Amino acid sequence: MTSDARAPLTVDEATAEVTYALRGAVLRPNGGEITWAGDEDPATFHLAARTADGAVVGVVRFSPAPCPWRSAAAPWQLRGMATDATVRGTGAGRALVVDGLARVADRGGDLVWCDARVAAAGFYERMGFTVVTEEFDKPGIGPHVGMVTNLSGQYT
Repeated sequence: MTSDARAPLTVDEATAEVTYALRGAVLRPNGGEITWAGDEDPATFHLAARTADGAVVGVVRFSPAPCPWRSAAAPWQLRGMATDATVRGTGAGRALVVDGLARVADRGGDLVWCDARVAAAGFYERMGFTVVTEEFDKPGIGPHVGMVTNLSGQYT
């Protein structure tokens, strides 16, 4: 992508289709599924970070889903987080997660969980997530850890 990484970004809800190009480029550069069950579920929402010229430079999906490691009344999964390399370190990822967690809290969610790539675990820890599993391998994708964050009172 050719965008100015210093330009202001906006975060808005988007269709699942808007996320596919960046999912493919960042999360599945060697091929693999970029469309997932639940993408079109009415409860699922997708966010896109866009530059002033409308270029999509970051995406993420949030959907209600039981957490495999913690019980919660209303758990949600963060999945498909991807940012273009040109904007990494500029706050695009942070903006997507902060916006998404606020939207989950507004919808009554009390916990968000994710399978985080080991290389991204530090980012999620800075966003308030905690590692709750040992490292595990996702075949064809690489090493991951399970992470969670509680939302009670945090974003409401």
